[in-house]
Amino acid sequence: MNAKKLIEENNKKREELTPENEAYYSDMLIYIRLQFSLSEQQSEEVLMELLDHLLDGQKAGKTAKDIFGDDPKGFADEIIEHIPKEEKRKLVPFVGGIVADIVGWLLVIRGILFVILLQFTEVKTLVYPISVLCIALVIAGFVIFTIIYIFKLVQRSLFKGEQKGKSRIDTIKAGLVGAMGMAGVLLVAKFLPEFGPAFDFSWWASLLVGGIILLVLKVKKKMQGV
Repeated sequence: MNAKKLIEENNKKREELTPENEAYYSDMLIYIRLQFSLSEQQSEEVLMELLDHLLDGQKAGKTAKDIFGDDPKGFADEIIEHIPKEEKRKLVPFVGGIVADIVGWLLVIRGILFVILLQFTEVKTLVYPISVLCIALVIAGFVIFTIIYIFKLVQRSLFKGEQKGKSRIDTIKAGLVGAMGMAGVLLVAKFLPEFGPAFDFSWWASLLVGGIILLVLKVKKKMQGV
């Protein structure tokens, strides 16, 4: 069974857990899944084995603490040590996909805006590749920082029981970081001087390239079963 099927089956089986056991197991599940250096297939297989073991114990009247102990984080860390690493789950391809998605939509939006604006005024369609590359690097940096920050917030919130107030604060923090990062990207895009060689990049070319990027990403996700 591949990782996607395991995730689907895991989601269904978790519905059989008691609220207490589900909370305990979900923290371990999220904690293990956030370890992007681990093999996804092996991680999901281990998580399924743990869930089946917990469900069997639950039928016998045992709780997750009875089965796995009072230190779920320590138990999860021991499991992580035995799960093999997998290169393809590194953060770079993941971030690259997000950046490509952002660039694709920006190009599509640019093309649509230019079509509208051209009805009323003359629009500058020259593009400076070096300047665009600098902006793309800033976007990539923003995405990487935001992802790492959010993952850290999530990891800190695990294994601490219900902390609704703390959860809301973390959500606000993540929102502020995202807003500040996007504001920084927009400021760089606005004030970065145009330099280096340039070429004409019309509205239709922008729509075409953006559409191709989004289509490739969609096909890739479908092939990967995402």
